[in-house]
Amino acid sequence: MLTLFHAPKSRSSRMIFLFEELQVPYEIKLVTIRRRDGSGALDPDNPHPHGKVPAISDNGTVVFESSAIALYLTDQYPKNHLGPLVGEPERGAYLSWLSYYSGVLEPAFVSKFLNHEVPRGTAGWVGVEEVIPVVLGALARQPYLLGERFSAADVLYGTTFALFAQSPLLPKSPLIEQYVQRIVSRPACARAQARDNG
Repeated sequence: MLTLFHAPKSRSSRMIFLFEELQVPYEIKLVTIRRRDGSGALDPDNPHPHGKVPAISDNGTVVFESSAIALYLTDQYPKNHLGPLVGEPERGAYLSWLSYYSGVLEPAFVSKFLNHEVPRGTAGWVGVEEVIPVVLGALARQPYLLGERFSAADVLYGTTFALFAQSPLLPKSPLIEQYVQRIVSRPACARAQARDNG
C-alpha cells in the first residue's frame, strides 16, 4: 500500500493530486510539521529526515522530496503515462523539468520571498526574473511542459504557480494564468482538494 505522509495546505497537497491522476490505491497519514508561524513540531511518525512533507512509503520503500516522488511514482505506476519511461523520447525533458523545479525554480521563489539576492556565479540557481522566461518559452509553444502531454512535472509547476497567482513573487502572465487554469481544472485536482484534510 502506498502511504503519503501529509500535512494539509502544504507541499504534500500536490502529491494527493498526483496520486489521484495515477489512479492507484493510497492512504494518507497526517503528520505535524513546523509551520512558518511557529506552530507545529517534528513528528516522529514522519520518515522525512527533516520532518517536512511530502514523503511517501511504498511497501516500506521511503521516498521524499516532490521531484523524487514524482519520478518514482510515474516510473513505478506507468498505467496513466504521467511520466515518460526510460527510452522514450520525452524522458530527457521530463527529467530536466523535474530537476529544474527542485534545483532552480523553488530556490528562486524562496530567495525572492526572503528578499535574498541570489549570488551570481556561485549559486546553483538564478532569480525568478531568469526562471520565468524559461517556463514561458516552453508554454508559448505548447500547452504543457512536455508538449501536448500532461505529466507529473505539470502537477509540480502548475500547483506552485496557482499558489503564487496573487503574489508579487510571480510575474503576471496570460500564459501562466492559462496554464494554471488547465492544471487546476483537472478532475483529479478537485478530488485532491477534497482530500486535503485527510
